[in-house]
Amino acid sequence: MTVDLKKLLIKYKYPLIVLLLGVLLLILPGRGAKSEDKSADENVLLAELLSRSEGVGEARVLISENGVVVVCEGAERAAVRLNIINAVRTYTGFSADRITVLKGT
Repeated sequence: MTVDLKKLLIKYKYPLIVLLLGVLLLILPGRGAKSEDKSADENVLLAELLSRSEGVGEARVLISENGVVVVCEGAERAAVRLNIINAVRTYTGFSADRITVLKGT
């Protein structure tokens, strides 16, 4: 019996290694929560930075996989919107067409 088991282990060692690695990855704490926390921190950091920029006022930021939405008090002025878009584009790497700046109250 042990000879048969040994032969099976040798024959299927690579699929078993992959299976064990998969189980190990499932057992370890998920990275999804960390990336969500990081994303929330990035939202707050960028909003704080923009809020300190001239003419922006209080800003809120939402960064998703598809783009960025900024809501701020100074969005009615074109120069402020352009500055926000340039700053967000530089920080996130999104193109200008994936960045939306809305006027907040």
